[in-house]
Amino acid sequence: MAHAEPVRPKKLEITVVADNRRARFEYSILEEIEAGIVLTGTEVKSLRAGKAMISDGYARIDRGELWMENVHIGHFKQGNIFNHEEKRKRKLLVHARELEKLEVKTKDTGVTIVVLRLYFKGSHAKALLGVARGKHAYDKRAAIKERDVKRELRNEE
Repeated sequence: MAHAEPVRPKKLEITVVADNRRARFEYSILEEIEAGIVLTGTEVKSLRAGKAMISDGYARIDRGELWMENVHIGHFKQGNIFNHEEKRKRKLLVHARELEKLEVKTKDTGVTIVVLRLYFKGSHAKALLGVARGKHAYDKRAAIKERDVKRELRNEE
């Protein structure tokens, strides 16, 4: 009798729409959290077309809900009068326990929640959030110096 191979869940395909590389330079990322995004139809179509800018995006907790703000999702070209507002507040979906943890962590001074990445996981739109603390100028200089040294070593090879 042959043994059946265990059934493994399918790996969901991840399609990155926008990446906030500047945030990793400006902030020290303490923790990363994945959240679902509540979107309208035209926003989903614009995201699939790659029309998003998240360089100034952040999230905040308001009345027990997590909201993403200052994220620009461009108009859908074939949209009609019901096209979405480009920089509106968008609700983020996280578990209640994660929301409580975020609330405790953001009570500290200088800690904020920044949007690091927007992507599709399967057919669901997701946002990767980072609990972040702002870097000082000397931390940024050290990061630049370290990056230059790595580049020089790579070029010598």
